[in-house]
Amino acid sequence: MLKIIPLGGLGEIGLNMMAFEYNDSIFIVDAGLMFPEDYMLGVDFVIPDMLYLKQNKQRIVGIVLTHAHEDHIGALPYLLKDINVPVFGTPFTLGLVRHKLEEYGLLASASLYDVSPGEKLKLGSFEIEFIRVGHSVVDGVGLAIRTPLGLIIHTGDFKISHTSMDGMMTDVHSFARCGEEGVLCLLSDSTNIEKEGYTISAKEIGETLARITTGCSGRIIIALFASNIARIRQIVNIAKASDKKIIFNGRSIEVSVSIAKDLGYLKVPDGLEIDINRINEFSDDEIIMITTGSQGEPLSALARMAAGTHKQIAVKKNDTVILSSKFIPGNEKAITNIINKLYKRGADVIYEKISNIHVSGHAFKEELKLMINLTKPEYFIPIHGEYRHLVLHSRLAEEVGIKKEKILLAENGQIIEFDSKGGRIKDEVPTGRVLVDGKGIGDVGRSVLKERRALSEEGLVVVNMAFDEETGIIVYGPEIVSRGFVFETETGHLLEDAKCVILEIVEEITPDVPDRVNKIRSMVQTALRKYFNFAIKRRPVILPFILEI
Repeated sequence: MLKIIPLGGLGEIGLNMMAFEYNDSIFIVDAGLMFPEDYMLGVDFVIPDMLYLKQNKQRIVGIVLTHAHEDHIGALPYLLKDINVPVFGTPFTLGLVRHKLEEYGLLASASLYDVSPGEKLKLGSFEIEFIRVGHSVVDGVGLAIRTPLGLIIHTGDFKISHTSMDGMMTDVHSFARCGEEGVLCLLSDSTNIEKEGYTISAKEIGETLARITTGCSGRIIIALFASNIARIRQIVNIAKASDKKIIFNGRSIEVSVSIAKDLGYLKVPDGLEIDINRINEFSDDEIIMITTGSQGEPLSALARMAAGTHKQIAVKKNDTVILSSKFIPGNEKAITNIINKLYKRGADVIYEKISNIHVSGHAFKEELKLMINLTKPEYFIPIHGEYRHLVLHSRLAEEVGIKKEKILLAENGQIIEFDSKGGRIKDEVPTGRVLVDGKGIGDVGRSVLKERRALSEEGLVVVNMAFDEETGIIVYGPEIVSRGFVFETETGHLLEDAKCVILEIVEEITPDVPDRVNKIRSMVQTALRKYFNFAIKRRPVILPFILEI
């Protein structure tokens, strides 16, 4: 029995993690995170629920990574804390992984193994071949997984382009070779199923960037994803051709560039790169800065420039800021806020909606068709995308010729089984989302989020009061303090009337009543909730602190 178990990434963008299981062998493809949705107040990021893997840790033979994006490697430190098994990936992917694990204090104990495209890897009952794919990060791979029941293709994140600035194009010949060998099942990236046609070429983006930079009289500040080494290489070439200087600013950019240089994926000619502290030694029209913050991240270099808090750069008139990335859903508000701030400082801002300055790393519809036709699978499973993406990709596969009964539309946690009789979705394993807040992992649940929302929307009212233990007479309070509820000087009568409500309860429950303090505490909470709702239609969180001294 061959089992494929998605633990994240099906029905959502991010959290990509999948287990492949045959007899006593399990290996994991990717361990990604996702960034919090609006309702996840205070949460830093989200990782998949790894309970099933922890329950079967003795059978896990390795972790295979397809590429270096956070939605594929971000949860790896949390996985390795509990399941320390070998990790396999391409050189650039493991370069970023090493940096990440060092931050978490896990690098010394981790077993990391570089594998290059074209190489094969033996893990338990599986043989895995790495196949080069083009994506928005270098060193991306798809996987040809040979099992006792047949060949499984996992595309990873990919696009099919016949031009590439870095030579890292999708290896269509290897996928076609797998198709000739016979593919039992294709698992294919669904992210851009809604996009018609083909992705535009990276060459076209480079030409657009060159045209924009040629017409600028001031400094050029380009914000992009730190892992997009191909785009960084294009900008370096533009700087060289136009006799400008390059500055790399932002921690993640600097880390990615350093790794890419060490691996030979990025070459910056001597004298072209300068330190940011030397920026004033050159005229504005000589400067191109590559920085972070294209998604509106609040602590990024671009956000600090927009807010006027960056130590070395003050954005000014004639500066041109280019956001060379797509707006990730959920980040639009933060990005437009930064754009508005940059305009207020006099800069000209160029972004995806007004210029062709970004190319997606995910295949459009015609490329998805081509992948199906190249591999000619018997079964098809759409992966990586929200539920509508998976449904639309299933329909596309049917249009291309895959039989409807052999299209397996799975969700996270569902077990996809293959045996001599064929494939099917059967049973489920525990799965879900684990919220990471600071150093807390999984200790923020629905109830905590509900409380945080209530605090953010309705505010907090604290009641302080103390009784004499012997006489039962009030010796302190009632004192009412509100936060995020009302402006006390404007509505002082509201809080004064609330004190009267409390005193009425105290008078009602005489000192001889058993468990008096707890009863007063409970009744104060209920009565104030009703009073505030009646008086101003608000329901603050009520916290009564009542003591006997």
